[in-house]
Amino acid sequence: MNTQKKNILENHCYTELVYQRINKKLNTNLSNLKIEVFLKKVLFETEASQFEKIGKNFYVSNTKHNIKVTVNSNTYRIITVDKLEK
Repeated sequence: MNTQKKNILENHCYTELVYQRINKKLNTNLSNLKIEVFLKKVLFETEASQFEKIGKNFYVSNTKHNIKVTVNSNTYRIITVDKLEK
């Protein structure tokens, strides 16, 4: 496991607004805990090669779940989750 992936898995966190943003972007109505469990699973399952740092963010693309997770590289705070374009 590369250092970027390990750091994100160990240190990622959330703001109250991001839960609402994730539900809106993924068109779901998951509880905060379910979002956290889902994203932890996605981050763990994603190959290290799919963790890309661009500017101040990491972008984690997971084709199995068809989503891209954006993580701040300084605070490891989850910013948003977007559906991947097909």
